[in-house]
Amino acid sequence: MTETAASGPAGSAHVDDQPRPGRWLALAVLVLAVLLVGVDATVLGLATPFLSEDLKPSGTQLLWIGDIYSFVIAGLLVSMGSLGDRIGRKKLLLIGSVAFGGLSVVCAYSTTPEMMIAARALLGVAGATLMPSTLALIRNLFHDPKERSLAVGIWGAMASAGTAVGPVLGGFLLGHFWWGSVFLINLPVMALLVVVGIRVIPESRHPDPGPWDIPSVALSLVGIVGVVYAIKEAAVHGYRGDILAAGLIGLLALFVFVRRQLSLDSPLLNMKLFHHRGFSGAVLADLLTILGLSGLVFFLSQFLQMVQVRSPLNAGLTELPAAVGAVGAGLAAGYVARRLSVRLVVAGGLAIVGLSLVGSTTLHADTGTASIGLILFVVGVGAGFSFTVTADVILSSVPKEEAGAASAVSETAYELGAALGIALLGSIVTGIYRDFPAPPGIPAGTEAAARESLGGAMEAAKDLPAHQATALVKSAQHSFVDGLDIAVGVSAVVLLSAAVAAWFLLRGQELGNTPAQPETAADAERDPQPETLGGGGA
Repeated sequence: MTETAASGPAGSAHVDDQPRPGRWLALAVLVLAVLLVGVDATVLGLATPFLSEDLKPSGTQLLWIGDIYSFVIAGLLVSMGSLGDRIGRKKLLLIGSVAFGGLSVVCAYSTTPEMMIAARALLGVAGATLMPSTLALIRNLFHDPKERSLAVGIWGAMASAGTAVGPVLGGFLLGHFWWGSVFLINLPVMALLVVVGIRVIPESRHPDPGPWDIPSVALSLVGIVGVVYAIKEAAVHGYRGDILAAGLIGLLALFVFVRRQLSLDSPLLNMKLFHHRGFSGAVLADLLTILGLSGLVFFLSQFLQMVQVRSPLNAGLTELPAAVGAVGAGLAAGYVARRLSVRLVVAGGLAIVGLSLVGSTTLHADTGTASIGLILFVVGVGAGFSFTVTADVILSSVPKEEAGAASAVSETAYELGAALGIALLGSIVTGIYRDFPAPPGIPAGTEAAARESLGGAMEAAKDLPAHQATALVKSAQHSFVDGLDIAVGVSAVVLLSAAVAAWFLLRGQELGNTPAQPETAADAERDPQPETLGGGGA
């Protein structure tokens, strides 16, 4: 049980279970961080064409700019969640918010691809403090399961709202200012969070956390980054010796990390949580869902702006239905799950997303706004149902003193899925794109620049005669769309597979408030009653 200044002794269950005054105001401040992360994730996609024109990154550098944030944040989330349990979740949230704002300025004024990659990596370090802290604080602010379901629903809705606000606000900024302005919008949100959060967010931490194990921190970072790097590079360059070495080092580090956690009295992550079928099923569903969606999200803005030649604001408005659907579904998810079942809502939501992506495999330059909007709205509804319920299943599956580490597992699955999705699906798009037939007579240097990225092709075409420029751009656009359609098809297979896995792994889950206990097959045979877990959504 978590001890706070207002909760009394750790053993005083009656006091700790009382509704906390000001909890809804504290929630309003916490979701500002969630809103910020959602905005930051989407505006980068819109800014990519402008960033490409200014910084002139190679295709590989462009992918690193997109996914280095996810690599670093995924590698540090568990460590930061555990650190928050130890030093105080409020303290970590506020420190991370200040750092996030400062590093956003560095991103905005980056002058080279290398500087942008480094700034995004450091931004990932700061970002790793935000999401686990917000979820863990919600776990400690709301003791009633139905209130907590509503709070998690609002948390998820604000994350989706960030994806809606990001493209529209980013499109407006990109239409009037330079690409760095999309990072500067973080500053007022961070300032408000820090100033108000100091006063209204209560501190909470593990009452007897034990030491923060530095070797475990290093092992988790090296393991996750090594494995993801190997997957990304192998997809682009094949299985070279250095790539295989990075992957093996990553796997070895993760193996040692797991063994170390099992031997520590105060581990960074309680590995026994994964013995629980519902906890593991929710984590796996999140990872596969984001893996399947991230490639579409990352490349959709490029498709809208550089293939359909929409303005940044128009592209942002075109993507808006996805967030609208996710917000509505997130707020309704808990209500629906209580009347149907957890596994039906999660698996059904994932199946809806997968089938919608099947319909997206025919995207082309002439696809209308209404068709794109309808597909994205349905994707948003399915994802909103699934993510909200799985977040609450994970959050409520643990005692409050482990809320930070458990929340970090949820966010690690999200960020790792995003990194893997951009790496794998992005490599599919890039690999197919680079084989586009170049028009005859194109200088070798110009052709090489055009094959780096679609933005590079459009930039290279500016130096060519009109007829060659038009032919080059159309050939590059056609190849880009071919790659996107195949990547979306792969995404659909991943989402439908996630739906099947969720159907079996979440069998018997219900919305409630009993912390998860490790489950074995023998346990299930002795006790056929459904497991009871914390709810999701409103």
